[in-house]
Amino acid sequence: MSTPKVAHPNDPLHGVTLERIVTELVAAHGWAGLAQQVPVRCFQFDPSIKSSLTFLRKTPWARTKVEALWCHLPPRIARQTALNK
Repeated sequence: MSTPKVAHPNDPLHGVTLERIVTELVAAHGWAGLAQQVPVRCFQFDPSIKSSLTFLRKTPWARTKVEALWCHLPPRIARQTALNK
């Protein structure tokens, strides 16, 4: 028997992958805009989703900044990006 899925109203990141977060931020801001918001090399020089994920998984302070930035995206942009996949 499976348990019913419970929404987590206090955790906007619940069930959202880091890849989705980075992809939506790039769609909303572009790599240059993302590099201005979070000035790290993986966004500034030869950026890619793969290199960004590797860096963010190893660097908690940068991941926290990226997640906070994503939480401030308007829901319309997040839905639009999800529909385009």
